[in-house]
Amino acid sequence: MKKRVSVEEAQELLLNHARKKETEEVSLIHSMNRILACNIYANIPIPPFNKSPLDGYAFRGEDTEKASKENPVILRITEEISAGKVPEYKVVPGTAAKILTGAPIPEGANSVIRYEDTEWDEKYVQISNPVMPHENVIIEGEEIQKNSIVLEEGTLITPAVMGMMASQGINICKVYKKPSVAVITTGSELTNVGEQLSYGRIYNTNLYTVSGYIRCLGLECMEVGNVEDDLDNIADKINEALETADIVITTGGASVGDYDYAVSALKKIGAEILFWKVRMKPGMATLAALKDGKLILGLSGNPGSAILGMMRVVQPYLLKCCGRSKYMPEEINVILKKDVKKHSPSTRLLRGRLAIDNGQAFFEENAGQGNGMLISLLDFDLIGEIPAGSPPVSAGAIIKAYRY
Repeated sequence: MKKRVSVEEAQELLLNHARKKETEEVSLIHSMNRILACNIYANIPIPPFNKSPLDGYAFRGEDTEKASKENPVILRITEEISAGKVPEYKVVPGTAAKILTGAPIPEGANSVIRYEDTEWDEKYVQISNPVMPHENVIIEGEEIQKNSIVLEEGTLITPAVMGMMASQGINICKVYKKPSVAVITTGSELTNVGEQLSYGRIYNTNLYTVSGYIRCLGLECMEVGNVEDDLDNIADKINEALETADIVITTGGASVGDYDYAVSALKKIGAEILFWKVRMKPGMATLAALKDGKLILGLSGNPGSAILGMMRVVQPYLLKCCGRSKYMPEEINVILKKDVKKHSPSTRLLRGRLAIDNGQAFFEENAGQGNGMLISLLDFDLIGEIPAGSPPVSAGAIIKAYRY
């Protein structure tokens, strides 16, 4: 068992055990937030034909080479082409076709001019300026070439990805099945939400924050519920959860108090403990164990620490299990807006927001940085990181931050 590992070492230990599930097919309309299990190749180019980006007239650009206000070019209008209509006539010298946005460019034409830049009647259009060939024409395959890779395996399906697949006529897509996670909270001080709260007890927030975050990441979640601080009961619940879930996450009991039973419970069921404690604050009381090829992840009982342990240590592993090709958070450099007045024996994690001021990226620290506090996560998109061993850090210093 490794103790007090770095954030990076903890991430790597978990990633080494990440396994994708088998694949399944889902309809495109129900594929949102799933993960592609294969590459998508272009069956057709996009656009599939030369088309007009505006309402105007299509003609041969060469016909307007000498056009001027004093000597305008007059072209005969042969037809009107709307979006979805197949052109009937070839454009030849001295002719033009009225064309609407999205309509295919007729054979022979290579330029389009806006209505507003012409004078016209029902039979003729007058052009007073030269228009270069291929001006205002969207070329076939300009966006996507036929047979090219449109989307790669491991891509998160977003609305734009759904639209891209729809543009290829795909209505069934192959995705990875969602891993299932069982969430067990521990603590004799916890009261279920909806029940009367007595003095000295607190509501079980971890069950909701952790399970909610798991679902946001795209996994299935089973809330086992809370177990009081009893070694045998905790061990039994973990064993039961392993029978049905791919991954088990517990909160509480991962520190060194008299009633912290997470490590003892894992040893009792014969799990191999991969690491216990991560050199970061908040979130030091994070652990991982392995039993029968399944991971058991222990988070702190403090709500703020639990979520930070989830984000910085556990999230890359969960995303990789989902099949995501990009599972690490984006790292950026930011400027501290306020002093960090404490020494940082371990890696210090700060909850805050990205602020852009005069083209520079700043880190704005949120109020409520305590281990048990969730309020700092309400308006939040960055975790700032102060390296282990750092003295107090002054405003204006550049630090690493991770976007969430």
